Amino acid sequence: MAGITGIGSGMDIDAMVKAISSAEQAPKQSQLKRLEAKTTTQLTSLGQLKGAISNFQTALATLNSPSSFLARKASSSEGNVVTATASQSAVAGSYKLEVEELASSSKVALAAVPADDETKLNAGTLSIKVGGSAALDITVDSTNNTLAGVRDAINKAGASAGVSATIITDDQGSRLVLSSSKTGDGNDISVVGTDADPAEGNVSLGALTYSAPPNLADYSGETDPEYVEAKATYDAQIADPSAAKTLAVAQSAKFTIDGLSVTRESNSVDDVVSGVSFELKSEGSSSVTITRDEAGVQGNVKKFVDAYNTLMNFINTETKVTTVTETDAPVTGALVGDSSVRSLINSIRSELVSPQGEGAMRALADMGITTKKDGTLEMDAAKVSKAITSNFEEVAAYFTGDNGLASRLGARLKPYTDAGGILESRTDALQGTIDKVDTQKAELTKRIAALEERLYKQFNAMDTLVAQLTRTSDSLTQLFDSMPGFVTQKD
Repeated sequence: MAGITGIGSGMDIDAMVKAISSAEQAPKQSQLKRLEAKTTTQLTSLGQLKGAISNFQTALATLNSPSSFLARKASSSEGNVVTATASQSAVAGSYKLEVEELASSSKVALAAVPADDETKLNAGTLSIKVGGSAALDITVDSTNNTLAGVRDAINKAGASAGVSATIITDDQGSRLVLSSSKTGDGNDISVVGTDADPAEGNVSLGALTYSAPPNLADYSGETDPEYVEAKATYDAQIADPSAAKTLAVAQSAKFTIDGLSVTRESNSVDDVVSGVSFELKSEGSSSVTITRDEAGVQGNVKKFVDAYNTLMNFINTETKVTTVTETDAPVTGALVGDSSVRSLINSIRSELVSPQGEGAMRALADMGITTKKDGTLEMDAAKVSKAITSNFEEVAAYFTGDNGLASRLGARLKPYTDAGGILESRTDALQGTIDKVDTQKAELTKRIAALEERLYKQFNAMDTLVAQLTRTSDSLTQLFDSMPGFVTQKD
């Protein structure tokens, strides 16, 4: 309508309608804008408050965990020889370890075959065993009858059994090299190759058969007939450069702890000292000491203080009224006057100042944690460390347990962060206000649109009427102008 109105009257009808509708809309629009901005700010602040409380609850849960105070720390004088970890059940003490031999796994290179991509193997089965474990049978046929094909088949089938294969080409040809992840005496790799048709004409799978050479130290002496036979087998394998080779022998870890001999299949040992796990790294000597984890406890206390201060600093900021100038309105935090926040602060502070027990550690101040003027906590690290060292059990009793500070503070915070709790109810109420603002904004837009439509109709009707009256006036003027004139007689 804006482009065709005002023809009869010459008035800017569009501008008049916009001015009237703006004057009608502005007060309500400003009111809704202020309410929406305030509510959104409060909603954001409550979300941040809930996050700060949640972080504080996490710090409290860590501090209240028995493992925080029962935790043990294991240290090794030679970390390159042995490392150790201790559970909370470990007893404080020290142990002298002498690592004589590390556990290792078996690795073998099978007999060399011509280093040629065209070299084929007979069809059949390659049966691989690690110690006394079940055999891993690899079927060889026309789809995989090369070293590369067999390697891939072993790697696919042996992944769960800890057997892997690769190919190494040396001066004698190409070899299939097998490795096992299983450590411990007797867990050596053995291979039996069986041809499906010995007359096939390719490289026989039997040529890949392998058994570990005998350990000559296991026999009583050189005159022992079994020793003579074992020695002959050993010499035959060593003498033939293309024969299968033992690259690594599976063996168990051997070490002493305080002079007591220990043999285990793995370098990870957790069944020698109750609650302590050792990881053997190399041969040598090391002293392992088990102590209370006092540094860890102090760290958890600091996390508690930091999380509390973060919460209080946020609350102080959001509930602060700042005077800018004498003439300007003060700047107020989003949660100024919020009763739920005041209640939260009072609940927390009442627990912090409430003495507990009858020992030397009855309050935070007794261990070097004091309250500053702004309500935050200040931690004297030296005093806290001394308190933990000299009164470990009492510090633990102050923080942990059903009646400990962490538990009591957690109970105070729970109603605020639980589903359907105080903060969620406040958030739902504020979200409801924003929804109502959105509804009122839509209704205002609809009402102003209706007002503009009505005003356009009224002004256009007036404009039409003015146009008609103008045309009538013009007609009468023309009529009078066309009539004969009258002469007035003089006496």
